[in-house]
Amino acid sequence: MLNKPFAYISSLNDPEGRPVVTDLLQGIPQRIYPVGRLDFDSLGLLLFTNDGEWTYRLTHPSYQIPRTYKATVEGEIHKDTLDILRRGVQLDDGPSGPATATLIGRERGRTQVRLTITQGRPRQVRRMFAAINCQVIHLIRIGFGSLRLGDLKVGKYRHLTTDELYKMKKSVGLV
Repeated sequence: MLNKPFAYISSLNDPEGRPVVTDLLQGIPQRIYPVGRLDFDSLGLLLFTNDGEWTYRLTHPSYQIPRTYKATVEGEIHKDTLDILRRGVQLDDGPSGPATATLIGRERGRTQVRLTITQGRPRQVRRMFAAINCQVIHLIRIGFGSLRLGDLKVGKYRHLTTDELYKMKKSVGLV
């Protein structure tokens, strides 16, 4: 599990020469790759593995693995707007599906929202907020399945515990 910093590409290489997340993984002898993606301008929990079947199951929408984000958006969001997110919004590539949306707080004309979705389409959280006329200023993934980012520092990684790995594999029927 890596706490992906801003301005890194969730890929093994980038033809434009931008930093890639694997640059942050030192001392790992196996070839591993990211499970899903986080945008260039998003931070947070990113998993790595060398297990293709596990990756498939974690990222395929039919397995409904929750991904939780903390979004800071411009302006004030109220209950009625959260209810729209909870029901799901129409995106250019189809409905977003329902979400769990919780108000975290408001400060200086911005609102923080915790949003949990079970799909992982490109830029989905940002597009969901855009659909309700809200601009995301800061986005961090804080949860993936049963995993939580916790106090892992930005740019650092750690290995999953045996219990964490077991729970994640069980959630997709691999144990």
